[in-house]
Amino acid sequence: MGCTNGTRLLLPLFFTVLILALNLIESAGQIDSPSASLPDTNSRNESQPMRQSDNTVRVDPLDNFNKYRGGFDITNKHYWSSVIFTGIYGYTIGLLWLLCGILYGGYLLATAYCCKRNGKSKAKSLCHKQCYLWPILLAVIFTILAIVASGLALGGTARFHSEAKTVMDIIIRTANEASETIYNTTGAMKEMRDNLGETDGTGEASSFLTSTSERLDVEAANIARQARKNSRLIDRGLKIVFIVTIVTISLNLVAVIVLSVIGILRRRRALYWLIAICWCLTVLCWLFFGIYYFLEKFSGDTCTAFENFQENPNNNSLSSILPCDELLSAQPVLSDVSAGIYNLVNEVNSNISQQQITYPNLGYVCNPFSAPPEYVYQPDNCPANTIRIADIPKILAVFTCSDANNGTCLISTSQYQTVEAYTSSIQNLLNVYPNMESLVECQSVKDAFSEILRKNCKPWKRSAHMAWAAMVFLSITMVVLVLMWTVQARHDQ
Repeated sequence: MGCTNGTRLLLPLFFTVLILALNLIESAGQIDSPSASLPDTNSRNESQPMRQSDNTVRVDPLDNFNKYRGGFDITNKHYWSSVIFTGIYGYTIGLLWLLCGILYGGYLLATAYCCKRNGKSKAKSLCHKQCYLWPILLAVIFTILAIVASGLALGGTARFHSEAKTVMDIIIRTANEASETIYNTTGAMKEMRDNLGETDGTGEASSFLTSTSERLDVEAANIARQARKNSRLIDRGLKIVFIVTIVTISLNLVAVIVLSVIGILRRRRALYWLIAICWCLTVLCWLFFGIYYFLEKFSGDTCTAFENFQENPNNNSLSSILPCDELLSAQPVLSDVSAGIYNLVNEVNSNISQQQITYPNLGYVCNPFSAPPEYVYQPDNCPANTIRIADIPKILAVFTCSDANNGTCLISTSQYQTVEAYTSSIQNLLNVYPNMESLVECQSVKDAFSEILRKNCKPWKRSAHMAWAAMVFLSITMVVLVLMWTVQARHDQ
């Protein structure tokens, strides 16, 4: 009777869990599909045919299960709750499996207590020896399947976290490069300010350089801090999930092998403990299915946001990762620098025109910027007979003499030192200008996101899909294996 009662109790449980798993997995694809979430996609595509559909419209448990419509925003708790909730299928099956384990454990304790109290002995089944071979063969087969599923799960999770780390590294590298470019610019500005101070420059220019460099330093620090903070929070969370997943799968792999060995050897007490352990590990496997299912959704949301950013850089959904709006705010500063250098070169050329009466061979300085209001940087368009800013000290060195002989020379030594310091600082600004111009146009951010889209997005999403699919395979295999050994244990008892 023990074998019969155990089988009657456990087999319906197995089929219930299996059918529930398959139904929920199938419904997952339907609920999270773009057509289910966004029924009006076609109307949007008429006005924005190239824009990717927003799949972030999902149920938000923190908002009374209303639809979340705030888009991709990793700083919004409602976005996280809605995307984490997509893994509800795994969480639900895991909790149901845990509840079934508690109920079945309570049933075993109750029957054991009643039998002990009533003093009834348990009669062994007549088919005890004949029925032993087939369960053992099936257990061995499902043990092998569990080992294969564990390998697939380990490979999928390792690949997923490797791709995720690569994406985070690209984002942090881009933020560091952006900050370094800004710091190089402010360094040139500070050098120019110091040189002006040492040579009795105007207070107005020094004040402008000081305020501008301080403003850019603050923006550079904000870019680096914001990108590192949010990226590292995600990276830390993924690392925790990865470590716990690897430990759980490894323990599950060992437990499955030991369970089969102990089951074949018929060590009843150890078998009961291992069944309980594997039952708990199966709960974790179902939970990890839900986690990696939502991580696939998160990776898809991220890549869709990257694609949309390529079409519309003013999209603020990625500002918490790489704040392009912070970079765009530096555009007026760059325009002021361009206009300042342009006007300065024109003023110098005006003075050269006056000196050409005395020194007819003195050439004009090449202006690296076009006329206002564009101020386009074009250093390669200088005429052949003009002087580049970096070459000014070399040209003036010929016309320089000591302060005592000012009357017979074009400039004195002190004036030459002023010009040399000033031109050196301006040239340092011009050296970093192309990078700064690319930065304020968010070109570096576009290049980073384009690299991720080209090299990492597909493998990232594919590995996430492989991870949760392997978890489903492992979980179902564990359910079958645990129930088979539970039935066998009741049969032996």
